[in-house]
Amino acid sequence: MKDKATATLLKSGQIVDGGGTPGWAGDVLLVGERIASVAPPGQTSPQLLADLRAAGGVEEIDCTGMVVAPGFIDVHTHDDAAAIEKPDMLPKLSQGVTTVIVGNCGISLAPVVTNAPPAPLSLLGRGQFLHATMRSYADAVNAARPGVNVAALIGHTALRMRHLASIDRAANEREREAMAADMQEAMDAGALGLSSGVFYEEAYAADLDELVAVASVAARNGGVYATHIRDELAGILPALQEAALTARRSGLPLVISHHKCAGPDNWGRTRETLPLIEELARGQEIGMDVYPYTAGSTVLREDLVDGIIDVLVTGSEPHPEMGGRYLADIATTWGVSQQEAAVRLKPGNACYFQMREDDVQRVITHPLSMIGSDGLPHDERPHPRLWGAFPRVLASYWREKGLLRLEEAIHKMTGMSAARFRIGERGLIKAGFMADVVVFDPLRVKDAATFEQPRQFSEGIERVWVNGALSYTAAGRATGARAGRFVVRAPSAGASG
Repeated sequence: MKDKATATLLKSGQIVDGGGTPGWAGDVLLVGERIASVAPPGQTSPQLLADLRAAGGVEEIDCTGMVVAPGFIDVHTHDDAAAIEKPDMLPKLSQGVTTVIVGNCGISLAPVVTNAPPAPLSLLGRGQFLHATMRSYADAVNAARPGVNVAALIGHTALRMRHLASIDRAANEREREAMAADMQEAMDAGALGLSSGVFYEEAYAADLDELVAVASVAARNGGVYATHIRDELAGILPALQEAALTARRSGLPLVISHHKCAGPDNWGRTRETLPLIEELARGQEIGMDVYPYTAGSTVLREDLVDGIIDVLVTGSEPHPEMGGRYLADIATTWGVSQQEAAVRLKPGNACYFQMREDDVQRVITHPLSMIGSDGLPHDERPHPRLWGAFPRVLASYWREKGLLRLEEAIHKMTGMSAARFRIGERGLIKAGFMADVVVFDPLRVKDAATFEQPRQFSEGIERVWVNGALSYTAAGRATGARAGRFVVRAPSAGASG
C-alpha cells in the first residue's frame, strides 16, 4: 500500500444531502476529486473498495453521530482579493464553506486597474486591482490556489468606473456598449452573471436602460443578476419593484442581496416585502440571500447615521485609533454630532445595527432565501459574520430556536445556492459530484466570533474537503492542502427552491 490513501470512506454519518430531503444514515466514498458512492452503512461496493485498496488504500473515518453534508456555498462575499492575498481562506474553511461567490453588490476587481480604488471598491482592499478582464482574474485565482473554490459575478459599479468619465449620470450609448463588451468577456471567462449596487453613490445615477443593456448580455449567456437594491429603508418596496423589472426586462433570474428592512422606521416591514417578493416570483425566477445578524457592515456614510441605531466603527483611515469604538462615544469625545464624527472618520468602514431580529428570522426561514456571509475580509475589525455566519445559522436558527429543520438549513447553504447561481456538480452529496464535503457535530456546531472578538474559530466543524482534498480539521485547522479553483457557471434549465 502507498503511504497516502487514494480514497476516503466516511462511515455511518447522518447524510444531509443538500436537496432538502430528510437525512439518513449512510457511507460516502470520496475518490480523487469526486464523490464516488453514496450508500447505506456497510453497503459500499466491496469490489470498488478492494480495487481502491489495491491501488493505494482507503482511509476510513467513523462519522457516527456526525452530519455529512455538502460543503457550504457562501453566495454573498467580498473575498475577491482575499482569495489571492490570503489564499488559506481560513475564515471560510473553518465554517465549512468550500465555495465563495465574489463580485457582489456591483463591486468586483475586474475590470478595474488602479492603485487607488475609491469606495465602495475599496471594500475589496487596495492591492489587487490588476485585472482588466475576468479571464485575468480567473488566472490569478488559479495561480494562488486558494483553500476554497471561487465563483465570480462581475460588478456593474466596477464597469461604470472603468468606462464612465463621470459617475453622476447614466451611461450613454457608447458607454453602455463598452460595459456590455466587458460583460461578454466576463461571461466567456465563466462568470456567473452581473451584480449591481445602485444603493451606492457610484452607481445610483444608473437608469434602467443602462442596467438592462449590461444585464441582457448576461442573460444571453445563461447568467444571473444579483443586486444590492437602491433603498433598504423607506423606499424598499419601489426598490424591489425596480430590481424585478430590471431582471424581467433583461431576461435574467434575480437574486436580491442581503434582504433586510433597515432602520427603526422600517422594522417589521418584512411583512410587506416578503409578500411582494412572493408575488413577483410568480412571474419570474427570484431568490434572495440573508445573513444571520441584526447588524450590517459597509463603508462609513453619514447618511446612514440616524442617532438612534448603534454604529461600530471597524476602521478609519484618518483616525485608525478609533477602530473598535462606537460612533456615539467618538462623537461625545470630540464634542460633535454623530454625523460630523462620521464625516471626520471617512474613509472608513462600520457595522450598523439597523435590523430587528424578527425581520431577520422571517427572511431566514422564507423558502426563497439562501445564506450568505457578506463579510469584509479587509476590515481591521471585521463583522463576526466573516468567521461565523454558517455555524450561527445551524446553532441559533436550527438547534436553539427550532425555526428551520436541519435539512432546510443545509439546503439554504448548499443545493439551493448551487442551483440559483448555476454552479454545476456541487451543492449535493451525490455520486459523480465534486467532493466538496463538510463533517460537523450537530450537538456542538456553533459560531464563536463576536463584535468584540470577531476572529474566532467556530466550534463543531470537524473536517472539510475541497475537491476531494482534506483541507481543514478541527484538531489541526488548515491542512495546507489548498485545492480550490476558479469555478465557471454551468448551463441550467432552472433553479430549485
